[in-house]
Amino acid sequence: MNKSLLPKLRFPEFQDEWKNETLGNVYSFKVTNSFSRDQLNYENGSVKNIHYGDIHTKFSTLFDIQKEKVPFINPSVSLEKITPESFCVEGDIVFADASEDLNDVGKSIEIVNVNNEKLVSGMHTLLARQKEKKITVGFGGYLFKSDRIRLQIKKEAQGVKVLGVSANRLLNIDICFPSNKSEQQKIADCLTSLDDLIAAQSHKVEKLQAYKKGLMQNLFPAEGESMPRLRFPEFESAGEWEVKTLEDVCNMKAGEFISASDISEQYQDGLHPCYGGNGLRGYTKTFTHSGNYSLIGRQGALCGNVTFGAGQFHATEHAVVATPKNNIDTKWLFYTLVFLNLNQYATGQAQPGLSVTTLEKVKIVVPANIKEQQRIAELLSAVDEEISAQGEAVAALKVHKKGLMQGLFPSMSEVQE
Repeated sequence: MNKSLLPKLRFPEFQDEWKNETLGNVYSFKVTNSFSRDQLNYENGSVKNIHYGDIHTKFSTLFDIQKEKVPFINPSVSLEKITPESFCVEGDIVFADASEDLNDVGKSIEIVNVNNEKLVSGMHTLLARQKEKKITVGFGGYLFKSDRIRLQIKKEAQGVKVLGVSANRLLNIDICFPSNKSEQQKIADCLTSLDDLIAAQSHKVEKLQAYKKGLMQNLFPAEGESMPRLRFPEFESAGEWEVKTLEDVCNMKAGEFISASDISEQYQDGLHPCYGGNGLRGYTKTFTHSGNYSLIGRQGALCGNVTFGAGQFHATEHAVVATPKNNIDTKWLFYTLVFLNLNQYATGQAQPGLSVTTLEKVKIVVPANIKEQQRIAELLSAVDEEISAQGEAVAALKVHKKGLMQGLFPSMSEVQE
């Protein structure tokens, strides 16, 4: 038995060798279609279409048509050019053939359930189908997510701004898999169970985020109103909230320029968080502020996003730092700025932006009693802490899965020894 073809981690009941073959020996590529996003809809049609962008952002490793939100091809679009072999079948691997990010080039999914529906692989995708049934359904999806295969696919990428891979370049990459299909199934079952756990944990985070959104809609007055729908009992007789502008409740000033070369991506002892227009940008030796502040992004498509800076940090010129005035709670101000959806006040087309002058004129409704502000902030902070804790649990599970994948599949170096 060639030990270099074995993973570090195996289930004890399996001692069979692993096979090492070229992708072209196991799979052949079928014709895909060129339906663009504007030819798709989510309401009706007779054929569903896999869009390459959804492989990057939405679809699970194991694609089950009953669990994924998949668009139809518009009924008005001719389907005459779709050949019978173009329809996806269970066990197919669908690759996204292009991306601006090298880490996403050739990202793939495995079709594990089509539910007797008609499904095609669309624009900028590659459709690989087994010549013989060497790989069990459910294992292939994880096989093509293994580090060893992903590294080979990335090496085959070509291009400058947009990187891509072709079917011909993928045919010669090596794929290593158990000769025993029962071992394939055991690995697939193990990873599927972990994916199910990650999905359930992620759903908890989504439900908490939805709860928080609804809570904010009730804790802050709606546009044009001066009273929230939901109020703590001790403040029900405290009167209406006061209409003010942001200029009335906080001082706002942009941060200071810092060279990109002075910003480190990774945290090290002695460095401070550096916040730009889109939140945390990295870490730097210098800091502009010490304390708790709200930071508003002022340039770009995401301008108006709000970050909470605590401790010593550097705010760049692309972030507006809001310093609360007397009788304004810092954390309440933060949640209020989030609720205001400041992006709606941005000006400019090519490069949207928010000036301090524009921000100062935004109307805001304020509880006169700072204790009411604090109670609102405390409640939302508690929800945020729970969201953070559940999010950390998701992150920990993903790290565990990554380590498990590295153990369950041979690495590139092991095969090359």
